[in-house]
Amino acid sequence: MWQLADHELDSRLLIGSSLYPSPRIMQEAIRASGAGVVTVALRRQQRGGEDFWAALRELDVRLLPNTAGCHSAREAITTAQMARELFGTHWIKLEVIGDDYNLQPDPFGLVEAARELIAQGFEVFPYCTEDLVVGEKLVAAGCRILMPWGAPIGTARGLLNPYGLRTLRERLPGITLIVDAGLGVPSHAAQALELGYDAVLLNTAIAQAADPVAMAAAFRHAVQAGRLGFEAGRMPERDLAQPSTPVVGTPFWQQT
Repeated sequence: MWQLADHELDSRLLIGSSLYPSPRIMQEAIRASGAGVVTVALRRQQRGGEDFWAALRELDVRLLPNTAGCHSAREAITTAQMARELFGTHWIKLEVIGDDYNLQPDPFGLVEAARELIAQGFEVFPYCTEDLVVGEKLVAAGCRILMPWGAPIGTARGLLNPYGLRTLRERLPGITLIVDAGLGVPSHAAQALELGYDAVLLNTAIAQAADPVAMAAAFRHAVQAGRLGFEAGRMPERDLAQPSTPVVGTPFWQQT
């Protein structure tokens, strides 16, 4: 169990609800992932219509609405307010997009919207980059959770800047950090957890896999392995090789 805001969760994998071939496959993939939190977008049309919402209602998960598609602080704030009324939750994944080509967050609009929404009682999950200064500004605005990208949304390139992500983890030890976006294969998720990140959130890598249900299960195991590896404590890196079996002296089976 771990604590995310005011909620206890079993899984450190959060999953999106878009781009699946059908609501049924979405439902099966979410179950296979073991995720307890599912993101939903208000501003983007969900494939499947009413079937999509019916499939979500059958799952025992907590919904995390997001402000995907918003390009200004005011637009994101209004969308968040609508989400709170519709879903009855004060959780919001805050997205304020600054560039349509790589979907990079607008740091200025993000901080502005986060400050206002926190003042209105929201628990804000800001989608940001691994920029340390932006992260510190969001924390100063009242954010207890940050969601830096591994790579631009949908690129499947993994953790492009492990140094920046590691620095964010080291400098913000009391903040919940969740890698959000850019993961493509289970090993990317394991790497994020090995860095000490609390969780990962992904959508495309599962939804657009040849077998979304199998890929969801693979990510589930990768997240568990990554966290166990972090908790176990890795051995230090070395510049020189060091044999695991000593070659000096008498073999133990020849000793008398």
